[in-house]
Amino acid sequence: MAAAEGAGGPRIVVGVDGSPPSQAAFRWAVRQARLTGAEVVAVTAWHLPVAYGYPMPVAPLTDAMDIARRVLDTATDEIEQEPGEPVHITGMVLEGNAARVLLDASQDAELLVVGNRGHGGFVEALLGSTGQHLVEHATCPVVVTRGEDKDPSERNGAATG
Repeated sequence: MAAAEGAGGPRIVVGVDGSPPSQAAFRWAVRQARLTGAEVVAVTAWHLPVAYGYPMPVAPLTDAMDIARRVLDTATDEIEQEPGEPVHITGMVLEGNAARVLLDASQDAELLVVGNRGHGGFVEALLGSTGQHLVEHATCPVVVTRGEDKDPSERNGAATG
């Protein structure tokens, strides 16, 4: 899989999964692109669940790709409607593990941006966070942005009492 080719200028790759933290990361990437003149490459990864080495019959392959495309299109439309100087945004929907897809897409990027948590759920708890994996293995700088907390008491492990 090859990374997206921009207009020859700097590229900022951002992971988009439809979650509020990924949308906050997308906004951050666009603001950074305005400051640096970079192109933003918004990447959505998808893959079918696997059980015992075989894909589970959850939905047809085209449905999974269509859902991923809608997630990316919705996120991009929201970003493009916000005020500010226009930024060139290229969208990529790629099949595979999110961390691997983002690492591959960011090979020649100036920066990789992701939210602090996304739609990882139980699998993410077992395998470790995508953001942590990217920080450890990316060939470019990685920015992990914080999304909005549901409850201010979640910030920095603070407890209410």
